[in-house]
Amino acid sequence: MADLLEQVAAVAAEAGRLGTRRAAEGFRSWEKTPGSPVCEVDLEIDALIKARLSAIDPTAGWLSEETADDPVRLAQSRLWVVDPIDGTRDYVRGRAGWAVSIALVEHGQPIIGVLDAPVRREVWLAEAGRGATRNGEPIHASRRETFPGSRVPTDSLPKVDRDLVAVEKPNSIALRIAMVAANRADLLATLRWGYEWDVAAAVLIAREAGAAVTDALGGELAFNTPKAQAFGVLVSAPAIHAAAVERLAERARAALRT
Repeated sequence: MADLLEQVAAVAAEAGRLGTRRAAEGFRSWEKTPGSPVCEVDLEIDALIKARLSAIDPTAGWLSEETADDPVRLAQSRLWVVDPIDGTRDYVRGRAGWAVSIALVEHGQPIIGVLDAPVRREVWLAEAGRGATRNGEPIHASRRETFPGSRVPTDSLPKVDRDLVAVEKPNSIALRIAMVAANRADLLATLRWGYEWDVAAAVLIAREAGAAVTDALGGELAFNTPKAQAFGVLVSAPAIHAAAVERLAERARAALRT
C-alpha cells in the first residue's frame, strides 16, 4: 500500500506540473452550466491521470468530474475517484486555490487519498489506517472543544454565525477540508448536493488526521454510489461536531426541501 500511495502521488505531481505549465501558456475556458467553469486543461489532466492510473490498477473502476459516468463502476470493488482540477474557478483566474485530487475507493470507502496543490507547494497524502501528511510531515486535526470561536474557511459569515471566525478560503473544497485536517481551521460545512470526486481524497485525509467527517445531517458518507452524490459534507474537530450538526440542522433540512 505504501508503494501504491507513492505511485498515486507521483501521478498527481505530474498532473500538477502539467496544470502549472498550461496556466502559463494560456487556455480556453467555458461554463458547463451557469456558475460551473471548466477549461481545456481540466480535460488534458483528466486524460493524463486516467492513462497513468489505469496502468497502476487496470481492474479498478473510474469516476471523474470530466469523464462521462459509466455505471459499470458500481459492480467493481475498487474505484479511482478523480477531480483533475478541484477549484477550477481559482485556476482560471490565476489564483493558487486549486488542487489535483485522486482517491482510491474500496468497498465504498477511500483507502488512498492524494491532493497536490502545486502553486501552494502543498502535497497532502493519506492511507487508510496509516495517518495523513502534508509535505511529508504528519498532520493532526484541530482539537477545539468549544463551538463559538471555531475557524471556518469562508468569504463571509451570516449574522447567525458571527460567533465563528472566518479564515482563508481556497476555491477547492478539498483544500478547505484539508485545512481542518491540518488544524488550520476547525470546521468546514456545505449544505448542498455535492459529488464524490470533490471530497473523496480529502475525506480520507481528514479522517486519518483525526477529524470528524459526516454529511451535512451527521450521517455517514459512502462512495461509489449510483448518483455519486451526497448531501453536503461536514468536517470538524471531533469535540464540536455534534454542535455543528445541531447549528446547521434547520438550514440543512430547508436546503433539502428546496
